[in-house]
Amino acid sequence: MNTLQDFMISRVRSKMVELFYGNPEEMFYVREITRKTNEEINAVRRELERMLGYGMLRSEQRGNRLYYSLNTRYVFFQELQQMVAKSTGLGKKLRRFQRKLGKLKFVMFSSRFVRRLKPRQGEVDMLVVGEVVLPELEALVKVEQEALGREINYTILTEEEFEFRKTRRDPFIMDVLFSSRVMVIGSEDEFVDRQIPGL
Repeated sequence: MNTLQDFMISRVRSKMVELFYGNPEEMFYVREITRKTNEEINAVRRELERMLGYGMLRSEQRGNRLYYSLNTRYVFFQELQQMVAKSTGLGKKLRRFQRKLGKLKFVMFSSRFVRRLKPRQGEVDMLVVGEVVLPELEALVKVEQEALGREINYTILTEEEFEFRKTRRDPFIMDVLFSSRVMVIGSEDEFVDRQIPGL
């Protein structure tokens, strides 16, 4: 049975959640996890057992090693993915430096970006809506691109342009609205709501 107690986590589990959700397509063995989290092996083993018990992780024997990976069918998989996206890496920096970045109404990551997958043709990794201080945003994106080892495909729109394109059912905006995403800044309801001119 999954309960909110799953999230009442120790420092060790917090680091492990960041590791697994920050690298959602990868598998790790115990000693690798201890190195990457800089935690004691016994503490890591304890948390692995708990996370397996909750259904957060899966394990798989390969040769003489037991590997662990995320269980994408875990009931709180998406919620945890969103929490990690907002509290680590680029998401964390965007929230921390929000005032320096201008007046941001919305920032959204595509689910593929959060899962460390390349965008599909015509898809963006990130959409930013608001008045943006471009050099500040570019600096943050550049650091993240170096960490990821690939270019981040992002689009910036003013609030007026975003709302106008929503009312006109612009194909690009419709794709964004109907795609799976993580809201880093701003309300999901406001993001998808379409203002009707004259009302």
